[in-house]
Amino acid sequence: MTEKKYSVIGKRLPRVDGIIKAKGEAQYTADISLPGLLYGKILRSPYPHARIVSIDTSKAEKVSGVKAIITGRDIPDIKYGFMMAAIPGSGDQYFLAKDKVNYIGDEVAAVAAITEDVAWEALGLIEAEYEELPALLSVEEAMREGAPLIHEAFAGNISAKAKLEFGDVEKGFSESDYIREDRFLMPAVQHCSLEPHVSLASCDSSGNITLWISTQAPFMLKGPIALLLNVPAGNVRIIKPHMGGGFGGKMEVFSLDLCCAMLARKTGNPVLISYTREEEFSSTRRRHPLEVTLKIGVKKDGSIISRTSKTVLDGGAYASLGHGAALLANLWMTLPYKQPNIRFESCRVLTNNIPCGAMRGFVSPQIRLASEVQLDAVAEVLCIDPLELRIKNGLKAGDVTVNGLKISSGSVVDCLKTAAQASKWRQKIKRLPPLHGIGVACSSFECGPSFPMLGPFTASSTIFIKANTDGTVMIISGASDIGQGSDTVLSQIVAEELGIEMEDAKITMPDTDLTPPDSFSSGSRVTFHTGNAARRAAADLKQKLLQAVAGKLEARVEDLEARKRRIYVKGSPDKGILFAEAVAICQMAQGGMALMGSGSYSPEMGHVDMATGYGNYSPAYSFVAVIAEVEVDQETGQVKVEKLTVCDDCGRVINPLGITGQIEGSAAMGLGYTFCEELLVSDGKTLNPSFLDYKIPTALEMTEMENIFIESNDPGGPFGAKESGEGLLAPIAPAIFNAIYDATGIRFKELPLTPEKVLRQLQEMRAS
Repeated sequence: MTEKKYSVIGKRLPRVDGIIKAKGEAQYTADISLPGLLYGKILRSPYPHARIVSIDTSKAEKVSGVKAIITGRDIPDIKYGFMMAAIPGSGDQYFLAKDKVNYIGDEVAAVAAITEDVAWEALGLIEAEYEELPALLSVEEAMREGAPLIHEAFAGNISAKAKLEFGDVEKGFSESDYIREDRFLMPAVQHCSLEPHVSLASCDSSGNITLWISTQAPFMLKGPIALLLNVPAGNVRIIKPHMGGGFGGKMEVFSLDLCCAMLARKTGNPVLISYTREEEFSSTRRRHPLEVTLKIGVKKDGSIISRTSKTVLDGGAYASLGHGAALLANLWMTLPYKQPNIRFESCRVLTNNIPCGAMRGFVSPQIRLASEVQLDAVAEVLCIDPLELRIKNGLKAGDVTVNGLKISSGSVVDCLKTAAQASKWRQKIKRLPPLHGIGVACSSFECGPSFPMLGPFTASSTIFIKANTDGTVMIISGASDIGQGSDTVLSQIVAEELGIEMEDAKITMPDTDLTPPDSFSSGSRVTFHTGNAARRAAADLKQKLLQAVAGKLEARVEDLEARKRRIYVKGSPDKGILFAEAVAICQMAQGGMALMGSGSYSPEMGHVDMATGYGNYSPAYSFVAVIAEVEVDQETGQVKVEKLTVCDDCGRVINPLGITGQIEGSAAMGLGYTFCEELLVSDGKTLNPSFLDYKIPTALEMTEMENIFIESNDPGGPFGAKESGEGLLAPIAPAIFNAIYDATGIRFKELPLTPEKVLRQLQEMRAS
């Protein structure tokens, strides 16, 4: 059906940047070379918590080739934080520490020199004297009565908390036939983007600062950077080149961005700072480690009646995206099932550990693991097939959750039924040989937030399209392709709407001086939000073309069609002209003016009450079901995932090839999260800050996958599309956990699931 209706949408087309990336021609931030380029390095705290007594840079300044050194004394007395646009005064971090340091890796000084080696040498000669302070390295220590405050502004070392209730929870429990409570623990993990954080800054004699940054949110960075450098926002320009991954870890303003700019302004030379892999692990952001306690009440038939969730997150040394983490720890619990009575409590605690922020799925993987494993335990007690339990409670189009989320398309039920049939679930559950098992888990995810929390652009996208007389068009977009393939999706949407081929649609890189604003690449919003803006811009441009050529074709505008690089009369393909000719006619009719189309999108979802938590947070929601099949080695504890069956309701499939890549990437990340990824920290110091000691799956560890798409075609999405990829990460681990239980009878509640942990439990079970 898709193939017949569309020319470009639904086709397995290669990425628009695929060839230049494969051939090494794509230019990333670190590839940019400017005349007089200097290299910057940052001195970091060796202590998790300490007062800065003094910093002596005199010896370092004498090193030949050192051009500038800055410390906290040289920067404006302004603290920053991710929520500063929404919550004035919420900043808690200087980009170079002024009075004290709060974790091992906190930024203390920065050097610009003619080579990296010279910069490293100078760092070693900076003499910093500290007075150690008590370090709070666990949430228990930080929450202890009388514990010292890491930041005076956060009483009790609580950076964010939320308590929300919908329905009558206690009444629901009193009406339940079965109640259980479970506690789960999840560790900190790292994003592991292949490209590290990197910034390049240049400052001209007029005071204009240009930064090339590997970032997911150039427009959100512009204002804070201008404020922190004490310059007008109009003097700051941010360009995002090609990126080697973000996964949520490159959304914020980071110290290197500001240090680059200040060093460039001080020296008059461009300055580049690129983090080492060790800095990536120990000085950026990580996924929140957390403890969650879930309580559930159900009827004998499996109907969920009441649920409570208590979540404690270790936020590390700074607030970062803490408010979002506390809110989303609750929001994800309301999906993808009907739950008429539910209460959440979440608390994000400040510690002297590495700061935590957003990472793919943003708290969803942790919450879904707990929820989905608990549901399997409930199903076992009630003697109900765990897949049927989920079907009974699953959300579908037309449902409104107890907290106001409106399901506009799709159903987790359809995903479950389709995945069950493809995997032969009913023939395998409880019927496989010993130490072989099958398990299921589900998820639902937003298609971008619909409420402006962080500034004027956070819920909006704008696209301009310029038509050229050679028949090509230029898509002028501020959306950031961070490796997820959004540039390809936008090009397909525009090409389909205009009736041209995808190679005719070129797309720009985000540039805050030249491209229209687009909020950020996060929360799975770009395909839905920016895709809608792109389609509207293309429709605007097409309408101008049709009006210009209607007279020549002796037809009404509504009787014209654009397809296969031509505009012609519907039903009479021979009566038409080339797209390029139509552009020329239109431009001449406009007196030679450039032919442009424009389109914007901002979801109109109604009011979200931030006090009560009630409201619709997204214009649409995706659904996914994952069925995992495993084999457990009783001698080693090694778990082999034999197959993953994935059924994804992602609305209209814009590009099957691109979505398959997203799904397989999420699966790989999920496998790592399940079995091996964990940041090991002792006394605040990261012990495994490299790919040698921090293991992530490679192609050799990937498993067989069967990917199935359900095209529910959301009424609000561009051509019906919804998100795909991010939401799929969350059910990977619980599906595997549940399969392991089916194979062994052991229910695990802690990550990562290493062979040692599995073997220990197998041995204890045999001994009992």
